[in-house]
Amino acid sequence: MNFLDLLRTDSGIVSVVGSGGKSTLVTELARALPTTVIVATTTHMLPPANLPLLVDAEEREIAEGLMRHRALCVGAWADEPGGKLCAPALGFPNLSALADHVLVEADGARRMPLKAHAEYEPVIPADSAQTIQLVGASGFGRPVGEVVHRAELFCKLVGCTTDDVCTPELAAEAMAKEHASGIVHADIVVVNQVDDEGARALAARFARALRTHGDDVGVMAGSVRARRLERL
Repeated sequence: MNFLDLLRTDSGIVSVVGSGGKSTLVTELARALPTTVIVATTTHMLPPANLPLLVDAEEREIAEGLMRHRALCVGAWADEPGGKLCAPALGFPNLSALADHVLVEADGARRMPLKAHAEYEPVIPADSAQTIQLVGASGFGRPVGEVVHRAELFCKLVGCTTDDVCTPELAAEAMAKEHASGIVHADIVVVNQVDDEGARALAARFARALRTHGDDVGVMAGSVRARRLERL
C-alpha cells in the first residue's frame, strides 16, 4: 500500500501516540507528504535530524521557513537536560493555519516498544483530525518489565506481573481496555518494527486479539522506516 494511505485527512492536525517509532513515523510522513508540514510535540521530543528547526518562532518566521523548506520542526527548548523540545508557544490552531499538515508527537514512551497510559496521557491537541497509535513489535515475546513503559499500569490492566512475557494477545488486551475506557482514542493502529515473517505473524496475532476484545480499530503492520505497511 502507499505509505501516505495511512493518513485519513487531507489537511489539519495529525497526532501520533503510543510507542515503538513515533518520531520515525512523524519525520517519514513529513518527508513523504508533498504539502507544507510542521512537526511539533505536545510533550517532549528530540529535534528531527533531517528537518530544519525553528525554536520560539513567530508566525512570520514559520511562514517564511515553509516557503523555503516545505517541512520543518517547530518548538521550544524543554527545561531539562538532553536537548529535547517541548510544545511551541504559538499554539496548534495557529500552526494549523500556517501549514497544510501539522504532525504532532503527542505521547512519550522512554524509547520502549510498548506502553500503558497514565490518566493524563496522551496529550492530543483539541483540533486533531486524526490519531495514529503505534506499537513496537520488538516488544512481543519479552518480559513486560523490560519492554513496557509504565509497566505497573500495564500489569494492573491485564492482571499480569512484570516478569510475565508480553505476548501479542496481552498487549492487545491492554490496548482494547484503554480504548474502551476512553483513556486513549485511535483512528488507526500501526504495528511497527515488522521486518520478517516471524514479526508479521506476531502482528497478525495482535490484530486478531484486538478484534476478539471487540476493538474494531483498523490495524496496519510493517516498517515505518522503510515506508512499508500493509493492512491486517
